[in-house]
Amino acid sequence: MSKIVEFYFDVGSPASYLAYTQLPSICAESGAELIYRPILLGGVFKATGNASPNEVPAKARYSINDLDRCAKRYGVPLLVNPHFPINTLHLMRAITGAQSQRSDRFIEFVDMTFRAMWVQGRNLNDPEVLNETLKEAGFDPAQVFAWVNDPSVKDRLKSETEAAVARGIFGAPSMFVGSALYFGQDRLDFVREALTV
Repeated sequence: MSKIVEFYFDVGSPASYLAYTQLPSICAESGAELIYRPILLGGVFKATGNASPNEVPAKARYSINDLDRCAKRYGVPLLVNPHFPINTLHLMRAITGAQSQRSDRFIEFVDMTFRAMWVQGRNLNDPEVLNETLKEAGFDPAQVFAWVNDPSVKDRLKSETEAAVARGIFGAPSMFVGSALYFGQDRLDFVREALTV
C-alpha cells in the first residue's frame, strides 16, 4: 500500500505556507499521496486552548525570524503579511468549496491564496482586494462567494476542524503519516523519514 501524507492547514498560518511549498516534492520523492485537509485554525485554537505565537510578543519576534530562516533554506519567497492577522473563515470556506466543487483547480486555488497571503502580502479581508485576486487567477468571485455561503461547505469545514481536533491536532500545519502526527513545518524531515520506512 502506498504511503499517504495528510496535510492539515489554514492559509492564515505562514508555517502552513512553508510546509505547502515543500510537501509536494517530499511526497514525490517517496511516491506518497498528499491529501489536503483544510481546517479553521481559529476553531482549533478555541477547542484546544492553544493560541497564535503572535499573542506572545517575544515568541512573535522569534517566529518571524525563524520563518524567514526556513524560507531561505527552502529557497522560497516569504513576506510577512502587513495585514496579519487576517480572519480566514471565508478563505477556508472558499478553499473547502473549491476542493469539493472544483477539484480540477483546487491546488491552483490553494496556491493563489497562499501566494496572495505570504508572497504578495495582500489584505484578503478586503472584499475588493479578494475580488481582484480571484479575477487575476481566473476564478469567478460570484462562484467563490457562493461557496463561502453554502451551508454544506460551512458544515464540511466545521466537521473537518472538529475531526482534526479529535485526532489530536492543536495547530497548523499538522501532518499525519499513518497514525503519527507531526506538527510544524520544522518537522518535515520527520515526515520524510516516516515515508522511507
